[in-house]
Amino acid sequence: MKMRLALILFCMVALLCASPAVRADAFTFGLLPPGGAVSGPPGSTVGWGYTLANPSATNWLEITTVSADVFSHGTPNNFIFDFPILAPLATLTVAYVPGTTGLYELTWDLTAPVGFTNSGTFVLSGKWYDGDPLAAGNFLADAEDQSAAYSATVVPIPEPSTLLLLATGLGGVLLRRRKAD
Repeated sequence: MKMRLALILFCMVALLCASPAVRADAFTFGLLPPGGAVSGPPGSTVGWGYTLANPSATNWLEITTVSADVFSHGTPNNFIFDFPILAPLATLTVAYVPGTTGLYELTWDLTAPVGFTNSGTFVLSGKWYDGDPLAAGNFLADAEDQSAAYSATVVPIPEPSTLLLLATGLGGVLLRRRKAD
């Protein structure tokens, strides 16, 4: 009886160990510009593009959420993110185009102090499927969250060069004198 119980227990453990585990490679995520540092004057809109890669040879990747740390002195917008679905071994690069495409954008307040920096982390979450999720692919597992650090800095509004203004003014005075003579 003990031998039979031990044999059954051994068979159960062997079957559990032999069953394939659902596991997929971690997807890769990066920001454009590389390093994630952007800047702009008060009142301007800055943003980030992104790159994604699905290293799995068999599984499809669906990005389901994007989140970021809290922004100050500005209004964030993630409505430009398109929540892509990547086929096996696919890579996607999306440039930031204000109000149209990218990962996230931030419109600085007009009163944002020059030199102020928002910094934090973007986090993407996703799901793995055995086929295209829009064509009856079956859910396999949640993908491991991926993150990338970002920073956005308020820079001064560029002013025209004083030397250029001086040269333009002197040129205008000389032209006026020539016409007067």
